[in-house]
Amino acid sequence: MTTYTKNNRKNIALIIVILIVVNVVSSQFFKRFDLTSDKRYTLSETTLNTLKQVKEPINIDVFLDGDFPVEFKRLQSETYQLLEEYKAYNSNIIFKFNNPNGDASNAEQFASDLIGLGFTPTNINQNIKGKKELIQIFPWAIANVGEKSVRVPLLVNNYGNRPEENINKSVQLLEYAFTDAITKLISQKKKRIAILKGNGEISDKYMSDLLLNAKEYYALGEFNMDSLTNDLPKTLANLKRFDMALIVKPTQAFSDEEKYILDQYVMQGGKTMWLMDQVAIDLDSLHNQDRQALAYPRDLNLDDLFFKYGVRINPRLIQDLLSTPVTAQSPTGEDFPIDWLYSPIVRSEENHPINKNINLVKLEFANQMDTLKNGIKKTVLLKSSPQSKAVGAPLLVGLNQFMDHLDESQYKEGNQIIGTLLEGKFTSAFNNRVKPFKIADNKDQGVDTKMIVIADGDIVNYTYINKKPVQNGYDQWTQQVYGNKDFLINSINYLLDDDGLINIRSKNIELPLLDEQKVREQYTISQVITVGIPLVLLVVFGFAFTYIRKRKYH
Repeated sequence: MTTYTKNNRKNIALIIVILIVVNVVSSQFFKRFDLTSDKRYTLSETTLNTLKQVKEPINIDVFLDGDFPVEFKRLQSETYQLLEEYKAYNSNIIFKFNNPNGDASNAEQFASDLIGLGFTPTNINQNIKGKKELIQIFPWAIANVGEKSVRVPLLVNNYGNRPEENINKSVQLLEYAFTDAITKLISQKKKRIAILKGNGEISDKYMSDLLLNAKEYYALGEFNMDSLTNDLPKTLANLKRFDMALIVKPTQAFSDEEKYILDQYVMQGGKTMWLMDQVAIDLDSLHNQDRQALAYPRDLNLDDLFFKYGVRINPRLIQDLLSTPVTAQSPTGEDFPIDWLYSPIVRSEENHPINKNINLVKLEFANQMDTLKNGIKKTVLLKSSPQSKAVGAPLLVGLNQFMDHLDESQYKEGNQIIGTLLEGKFTSAFNNRVKPFKIADNKDQGVDTKMIVIADGDIVNYTYINKKPVQNGYDQWTQQVYGNKDFLINSINYLLDDDGLINIRSKNIELPLLDEQKVREQYTISQVITVGIPLVLLVVFGFAFTYIRKRKYH
């Protein structure tokens, strides 16, 4: 045997040994590399921590299989890639893609079953054998563990965006959507939310959808402020057992004792969400012979509380040209829309994880709010369009007041603040004042906490349009499914989320979109660059290769 052969065998044996060692070592470690510039396949720490808690199989059915236009193909592939990442980190994540239109014989029944389960379809134009046809797709998934299941929306359909922009936003929210669903399925210990009662708050009927959705994350309980009138310190102690208090559209004034309980709850770190109406007016009050009613200021005895915390809700109603109509009936009994500027629809500025990728938020008789300087960090979450104005109460409100000619030049007061997030160490509204009753641990300077104040109590009433229930939240007049639920759930999550779930919404993924105007303007140049130049280079290479070959061998 030659020395050369021996050396070759040694080298081969060495390579085999190295490969075996590398495989054994690598099997003990797990590492994936994301080479994309925006790290779109790098899962957040929150997602990784959530996946570690998955101890039994979670089955995910995605209804996004089939041949789609390029935008939906992108959503389909990004969904698949993301779920592959989830499965790589935890084999208990099992997913399957389904095509509701795959079997023509039962496609109609399949679609009907999905709609019955609350999966709203989306209609898209599709080329089928050279013909354009309108097909129904279901950009949804459902995650199941045991008998528990959670719907997962995959498509963002925000007002005013091009389809490509909505797909981009949808891809950004995919990780949030799936991690959120898994969190709901595996969460055991839930934080507690007190739903305040006793001051004429809104009926549960109008906030049922919000409560049902919040219940997937948190334990909810009614809390009556007047339950222990003979033992007020005990009432405060009971309230402190809750992580957050939700106050929705009270209509009766708070006593000083009740206000002090809420103030001390905030001072000691309790989170609060206030959905308030400072003006008394309701659509129901307009259903009279004159079709009008007086809107007047409502005194809830909370002005000094909010003033101390850093906001002021003014007794002024917002009129906005960007608004939803109200429904009236013709003499024959048919519904028809009437312009109604007291129902502004607010488009998010996406300046915070709470309102990122949120569709229009529908309001009703929203009030105008001011923010005040006091050292508390303030983030405006909701504000009306630039084509709006605030009108002071008392004033007469009538259903027909916007039916005549509308002078749009009057609606240029600019954006009016409606909702604000407050964060920091609040000062008690009872600082340097006589306290309504004594408690052992009174605080005049609070610990770090946060609250959200929204100057519209009807923001929770998104499943009713003009006091009529709507199917799947779809408004037939504006053809929108409003973003109220997403906004409110995000708000609650932000106030209570210690694990960073809400921050996944801030993840930015840049999917390059074609500039349609540039494509039209530079269509010929683009064709030359993408088609002509490669052909020229191929011909040049062919001639050069032939010439060199002839020179070499002849």
